[in-house]
Amino acid sequence: EKGHKVAVLAIDPSSTRTGGSLLGDKTRMLDLSLEENAYIRPSPSGGHLGGIVHSTSESATLCEAAGYDVCLIETVGVGQSETAVSEIVDLVLLLMPPAAGDDIQGMKKGIVEIADLIVVNKADGALLPKARHTKTDYQHALQLLRPKYSFWNPRVLLCSSLAPTTDANVVDKSIMEIWDNVCEFKKVLEDVGEIHRIRKSQREQMMWKEVHSQIISLCDESSADKTLVTKINEMRDAVVANQMLPRRAARAIMEILFQGTPWRT
Repeated sequence: EKGHKVAVLAIDPSSTRTGGSLLGDKTRMLDLSLEENAYIRPSPSGGHLGGIVHSTSESATLCEAAGYDVCLIETVGVGQSETAVSEIVDLVLLLMPPAAGDDIQGMKKGIVEIADLIVVNKADGALLPKARHTKTDYQHALQLLRPKYSFWNPRVLLCSSLAPTTDANVVDKSIMEIWDNVCEFKKVLEDVGEIHRIRKSQREQMMWKEVHSQIISLCDESSADKTLVTKINEMRDAVVANQMLPRRAARAIMEILFQGTPWRT
């Protein structure tokens, strides 16, 4: 309605036993999936930590190149350690249910530290008092944390997804308040020139992550040459048998990969 093209990259947790994922996010966004200017891509986490998958950053870049000016990335949503998403987005929005902010001690680290906006949802009906209490808890907790930016203090908002009228096309004003805050944050980033620094830093971080991934791939039995696999297996067996320290084995493997180049660890 506002003339945007919206892409949604949703990450579903994968089973640690079977590796499968439900990928049901698209079925929950039926109306949005029917929109011509919307794209929804559910992806399995594949066991990756941090709430996103290896290809999420590249997928977001492709969506931008395709003309999608709003890209929403929904992480797995399992805990405080999902901070990897901050390396690929401009704004981190933390969505929390009511009464999840009782334990202030659990808010000092992790995802709360990188959040630019915190939204307490389900702020309606019988849960409204709890939602307000949770909002206050997070506001107090944020006072104990060092702001991520000198020009922006994280805000805590309430939200209800229930339509205020019988008209399903009318959304609660709290939804619009969130969008207004997102737009304000974007404008502030652009005004101070921070968005360009963020993008440069993100590209560098992704480069080093790719280097790490490529090194791991070189050691994979399915892609490495037989001689390398044999030597790596020898190191692994020595570590398992407690005949070699893991650090020493890792250093030996790196020397093999880099053809004898001294490797400091």
